[in-house]
Amino acid sequence: MMMFIAEEVREHMARLGFRRLQDMVGRVEILDAAGAIEHWKAKGIDLTQILHKPEVPASVAISCVEAQDHGLAEALDRQIIELSREALEHKRRVELSMPIRNVNRTVCTLLSAEVSRRWGEEGLPAETINIQFRGSAGQSFAAFLARGIAIRLEGDANDYFGKGLSGGRIVVVPPAEATFVPEENSIVGNVSLYGATGGEVFLRGRAGERFAVRNSGATAVVEGVGDHGCEYMTRGLVVVLGPTGRNFAAGMSGGIAWVWDPAGTFPAHCNRGAVEIETGSEAELDQIRELVRRHQQYTQSALAARLLSDWAAARRAFRKVVPTEYRRVLETQHLGGEAAQVASV
Repeated sequence: MMMFIAEEVREHMARLGFRRLQDMVGRVEILDAAGAIEHWKAKGIDLTQILHKPEVPASVAISCVEAQDHGLAEALDRQIIELSREALEHKRRVELSMPIRNVNRTVCTLLSAEVSRRWGEEGLPAETINIQFRGSAGQSFAAFLARGIAIRLEGDANDYFGKGLSGGRIVVVPPAEATFVPEENSIVGNVSLYGATGGEVFLRGRAGERFAVRNSGATAVVEGVGDHGCEYMTRGLVVVLGPTGRNFAAGMSGGIAWVWDPAGTFPAHCNRGAVEIETGSEAELDQIRELVRRHQQYTQSALAARLLSDWAAARRAFRKVVPTEYRRVLETQHLGGEAAQVASV
């Protein structure tokens, strides 16, 4: 079918005297809009303004005549890739340290592409490439970060931080000289961890709005999030050690979130249309304690240290958010496992 359509287009172009599709760009006078205009759904629509072609000198281009320079040749990743050759080619551990600015966007994304190109979905062994950044990272910092890459950023990151995270680990902490209270301030921007499929994130500070939207497998610990946290989340684990903003868990269909809520205000901020709020089991809370311990280890979080120092009290304030249908699936799987054990006996 596609071949037939392509041949029909070529024949039509030949009748009009065009050899390339590009030659037709801007030639609105050859468009036959009658069929669309006469259709009952579009009848009466005036396309004159849209199809108007202004008179311009022949020197003015009406189609693409030069390649756009995206600046990729000068991207910070080019330097990082060169410094990571031993890891990329021989899986030997490398450690890097460098400054970063907000003009440096999608940092480590090209690096992750190199890892995937050489080693596939499995990536590299854990912490093969270790990078210490200092400064303010631009948009989409560490997007699609591959397995085997561990990043630590001392500073802050812009929107889309960790987008599509694919197995790597990211730690973000405030500058050592910062005078603000980390758990009361944002350290990464909006829509962080969008569409993540794996990996870990530990943030000493808060994230902006729509944190972990469409998270599909990553584990994250953060000290507060803005509105719409965990929106449309399908898998993974998110631990929020602080406030969540409104409309938390809207459209969440999978995965589990834990919110530390000592003030008891979280239920009013949670969209409970598809989720339930529970207290969780002792075994589950032990797992959360281990995550909080690792968070403190990676970030030196004072908040995490306080929680761990009196965990008996802290654990009582954790609320488990689980999608209703997802919980039913988990229960069915659990019962199925028990039935299999009984049958084996």
